[in-house]
Amino acid sequence: MVSGKKEMTFNSNTKARTKTEFLVVHCSATGTQKVTAADIDRWHRKQGWACIGYHYVIDRDGTLEEGRKEEVIGAHVENFNHNSIGICMAGGVDSTNINKAVNNFTEEQFKTLELLLKHLKAKYPKAVIQGHRDFPKVAKACPSFDVKAWVKTVGIKQ
Repeated sequence: MVSGKKEMTFNSNTKARTKTEFLVVHCSATGTQKVTAADIDRWHRKQGWACIGYHYVIDRDGTLEEGRKEEVIGAHVENFNHNSIGICMAGGVDSTNINKAVNNFTEEQFKTLELLLKHLKAKYPKAVIQGHRDFPKVAKACPSFDVKAWVKTVGIKQ
């Protein structure tokens, strides 16, 4: 699939997803520090979740890590987990003010995101690619950039 992918599966109490209608891009709401799938898994478990909510995590250096297995239901967009795949990019907020959304993602992250989305779009051709903020009742800027506009610039057909 995407070279450099680190497989690490977090499968605690997960159920199979039967359809994929959305490919959702998120941010970790961290500054520019290294953030791994294991870090996010630990944070989500502290909140009482079964395991990491995202299916994929893209670290600052462009490394792609697997979170939940792609074929199971995630925990990343209220009311849309059953029909979506969640992709989290490390970063998305100012390093000194976590309340300030910033597109501080690296070129490596965007390249990995592009390759991953092209791969997933080939598997799920009818899936709509969008940011977390594009869903109803989401009151945050996540992932801190306009995913739909970016998708057009890299030539991914919706």
